[in-house]
Amino acid sequence: MSKQINQVRIAILANPEGGGGITRVVLNLLKGMTQRGISLDLVLDWAEGRPYLDQVPTGVRVVDLGEKIGFQAKSAIKLVPPLIKYLKQEKPDLLLCHLTLTNWVAVVAWIFAKVPVRLVLVEHLPLPNPDRSWRRPQSQLPRLLRAWLYPKADAVVAVSKGMARAVEVGLKLRTGSVRAIYNPVVDERLFLNAQLPIEHPWFEPNQPPVFLAVGRLTGQKDFSLLLQAFAQLRKQREARLLILGEGPLRKQLEGMVAKLGIEADVLLPGFVKNPYAYMSRASVFVLSSRWEGLPTVLIEAIACGCQVVSTDCPHGPREILAEGKYGQLVAVKDVSALAAAMQTALDSPIAIEELKQRSQDFSVERAVTEYLKLIDLAAPTPLP
Repeated sequence: MSKQINQVRIAILANPEGGGGITRVVLNLLKGMTQRGISLDLVLDWAEGRPYLDQVPTGVRVVDLGEKIGFQAKSAIKLVPPLIKYLKQEKPDLLLCHLTLTNWVAVVAWIFAKVPVRLVLVEHLPLPNPDRSWRRPQSQLPRLLRAWLYPKADAVVAVSKGMARAVEVGLKLRTGSVRAIYNPVVDERLFLNAQLPIEHPWFEPNQPPVFLAVGRLTGQKDFSLLLQAFAQLRKQREARLLILGEGPLRKQLEGMVAKLGIEADVLLPGFVKNPYAYMSRASVFVLSSRWEGLPTVLIEAIACGCQVVSTDCPHGPREILAEGKYGQLVAVKDVSALAAAMQTALDSPIAIEELKQRSQDFSVERAVTEYLKLIDLAAPTPLP
């Protein structure tokens, strides 16, 4: 590309709902690219009511396509006409898509727009889903469309190496055709937020250890497994569990807390804007998921110096924790193994500086460099 970096306009197309991992990834990319002097558009399917818009960096233009989409083909196809119009009018140098399960609609719009825009698709969730009993209802049409349309894009990116291979297999793409770029997670802002004070009696001096989990209250996160494991551990020692997040399974999880008799030691306070302050003070962070793409919260936890325990789910935890060097990995759905690992994390902690050093492999600076390589604006920085 002959343009200088300050002459480039990049459009990031996304539809994140709230303050979850993909939202933070998109915001971090915007911040990192803004610092490089790049002109940016944040193109949203639907902007109204999105709680993170006040965190969009100054100078980034928010473009509202006015078509709120879901995860079904019939819903996603509505995005094609306004996206074609945007591409024809604005002609960004790069369209970087974070539409998770509906990236294929960007390819359709890009083809019909017939403008010289580079197209990069980013997959955050594994395909096919490794746990069919918990996936969203999904016809074969979107899968077939992906397999046909993805090779037409300039690049397809997955957020972990394991997931990149899974996407290739799931869509029958050429081996090595999907590039792995770790999410932009760690920056100075994370460390500053981790140091901010919190007022919570569980974090006062001389209190029992606190286990922390963060995520949407959905089947994918399997917080029911965590509650059962905590109940087992709680029989052996005094401890507490804090689950930050909101979602459709709240009532079910609250019922399980009551049934297990651990109401006094478990809290589900809902979504918290600054989870890092809790990560830096908790004794152990626990990820109990059935599947992931690259679990941002696990990276954030080790960046905050928190001990971590994770299910060895596809995909991401094993890569992040380097085969268990930086935290314990346990089998998915194994209550007793998770309880034992939580106990070990308290008794045999890993050096905090080692955890923080590992987190730098997932820095915003590094991820931005990798993305800019896709449009020839940065020197190579090989991933580990």
